[in-house]
Amino acid sequence: MRKSMAILLTAAMSASLLAGCGSSSQSSSSAPAEKTTADSSSSSKENADAAPEEGADASYTIGIGQFAEHGSLDNCREGFIQGLAEAGIEEGTNLTILYSNAQADGGTASQIANTFAGKDVDLMCGIATPMAQAQYSLAMKTDIPVIFTAVTDPVAAELANADGTPVGEITGTSDKLPIEQQLQMIREILPDAKNIGIMYTTSEVNSESAIAEYKELAPKYGFEIIDSGISSSADIPLAADTLIGKVDCITNLTDNTVVASLPVILSKASAKNIPVFGSEIEQVKIGCLAAMGLDYIELGKQTGQMAAKVLKGEAKASEMNYETIKEAAFYGNTEVAENLGITLPESLASSAAEMFDTIAQ
Repeated sequence: MRKSMAILLTAAMSASLLAGCGSSSQSSSSAPAEKTTADSSSSSKENADAAPEEGADASYTIGIGQFAEHGSLDNCREGFIQGLAEAGIEEGTNLTILYSNAQADGGTASQIANTFAGKDVDLMCGIATPMAQAQYSLAMKTDIPVIFTAVTDPVAAELANADGTPVGEITGTSDKLPIEQQLQMIREILPDAKNIGIMYTTSEVNSESAIAEYKELAPKYGFEIIDSGISSSADIPLAADTLIGKVDCITNLTDNTVVASLPVILSKASAKNIPVFGSEIEQVKIGCLAAMGLDYIELGKQTGQMAAKVLKGEAKASEMNYETIKEAAFYGNTEVAENLGITLPESLASSAAEMFDTIAQ
């Protein structure tokens, strides 16, 4: 059951309030089993209904909803749990985690949010824009706070006001891409390139926002952006074939549907000797040539620390503006470069946060 704010703020009343308070039973989601997966690391709740001992610290139950299954979002989740632990809220000690993955399905995301709200969790974490939107649409009718991460444009997603202030009991972190630094990097690696291809999901507002910024900045570096919108993963093979025939290279966004199908795009691009640039470290590991990207573990940690403040009653979500990680780093893959007949400039390689010499399977 949901702990009242009195448990968090009034030490003198905590023992009596906690004595009869039990936690909801763990469930990955009420969503269909084929669309939802439960994290094997989520803690068992078989003993969760036992009341804490008198004087014990408060314990929490949170629902983590992840929109799709791919490396960057997985890293966000891992970092989020680490951030909570660093703040003294640790799974297996005073934290129970309910976790579900929507497998890039909007309807399933809504079902997951509904399940978490029905279990009256202490806080929901929404990983990626569609999940955060689904959670907030449910949470705004309750008193459950939402902390999001990997939301590229919280304002466009209507999760924050134009000045960065929360629209309600919701806040978190943005993974806004360092687009100008990415364009600078592509120009340095491919001095003769003219056209950059970008594939994106038309229903993801974060992708539309990034496309607009790419188109605004591309002429400054002598590029033209050629974009291809898709509505689902089923559209990707044909869209990739069409796009590859029109461009000198492809750059990825943090578009959830596209990233989940990145191996298909990489295979088709490689067959035509077209470089593909990533937006973060995991994409470079699996076959993108390079990226000026973010560290999603660190982004998750930053989000977990924000969530800890809310859980402990140190601040309300509505009192904290959303935050952005500003430090981007260069990541490169020398095996991909060799396969493409490209030499990564020493100016980039020497300052890389990490270089890979194999393509992860």
